[in-house]
Amino acid sequence: MREKRISVRSHWTLFPAAIAAVFFITSPLIADNKINRTWSIQTVDSAGNVGYYTGLAFDSNGRPRIAYYDQGNGDVKHAVLNGTTWVTQVVDSAGNVGENLSIGVDRSGYAGIAYYDVTNTNLKFAWQSGASWNPTTVDSAGEVGMHTSVVFDSSNKPGISYFDNANHDLKYAAWNGSSWDRQTVQSTGWVGSWTSLALDTKDSPRISYYDYPNGDLKFAAWNEASWDIQTVDSAGDVGRMTSLALDETGAPRIAYWDVTNSSLKYAAWNGSTWVFEVVDSGSDLRYPSLALATDGMPEIAYCDYTDGDLKFAVCNGSSWGTEIVDSTGDVGRDPSLAIDPLGNPWISYYDATNGDLKIAYLPEPATLSLLALGGLALLRRRGRIATRPV
Repeated sequence: MREKRISVRSHWTLFPAAIAAVFFITSPLIADNKINRTWSIQTVDSAGNVGYYTGLAFDSNGRPRIAYYDQGNGDVKHAVLNGTTWVTQVVDSAGNVGENLSIGVDRSGYAGIAYYDVTNTNLKFAWQSGASWNPTTVDSAGEVGMHTSVVFDSSNKPGISYFDNANHDLKYAAWNGSSWDRQTVQSTGWVGSWTSLALDTKDSPRISYYDYPNGDLKFAAWNEASWDIQTVDSAGDVGRMTSLALDETGAPRIAYWDVTNSSLKYAAWNGSTWVFEVVDSGSDLRYPSLALATDGMPEIAYCDYTDGDLKFAVCNGSSWGTEIVDSTGDVGRDPSLAIDPLGNPWISYYDATNGDLKIAYLPEPATLSLLALGGLALLRRRGRIATRPV
């Protein structure tokens, strides 16, 4: 689950509970050649059984950062591409920690990782401080901290959506500068798993999540005083493994798993109603990770759990194209998709056959050398990101 920052031109407010369905047939090819390209694949970490619960984000120098779980040791780990070499580091090893993690990067380029402490059943957050990490407990009221999603606001303060498994509630915690403000977003029924968080430019949180008893996809929006809740999709057992992004107008887009129909779905708010599309179908399609490309089009990394393949889907505005990124063994679990500052997709994921953390990317020819230099020269010219070094 990656940090999603947006540029909203107008403040988005909650919409009436109107739902419309439009389905597009998945196309094998996309006209603008965004599909069927040659992916480069690297093993990032192979030291034991590592790479589950991956989270990927780019820092202000354009470097990819990956948070992930070391299953063998029960640790949280972090990897960053330093030039052409991946540097890995243990973030937290105090007990069995690191499940259900997510990573965000603030505007100064410093990372933060939210995760579940299995040993103490707590929500934890690790702050990056130079070359070290400072883990802290965010919420310890019962069994809390599963299905985390973290985003930094415009003041570099983190917010985290997560699941309270003891009470079966959706919760949200935000750092106020000195402590964590925690609140329950929804407590009616068994709700709040598979959370995904995004902030608008007013730093108002929006959260997609799963309603377990009803099998529904739900959406919560903070209206500056309370949470507005809406059911987005209730056509069967839908809404697991949600991934949320906001477009440049602030409208939500959600990728999710439709268990009933064995399909990957995409829901988009068009200003007055929800529009639904089937992205891929006919198999057990799990773990979608959604990002919006520089042209605003949605891209999704996901796992074909039946075949054990990592897949990628992209929309050209009228149809979806899909392709297999990696099929060497049982791969593609827990993918995390992020777009680099040059507009290229990168996917971190778990190779279950070898117990490795892997990454796949589609760079422009100069991308890796640019990243080796911090990505600053071209990015300054393009004006896309801040240039403070980490």
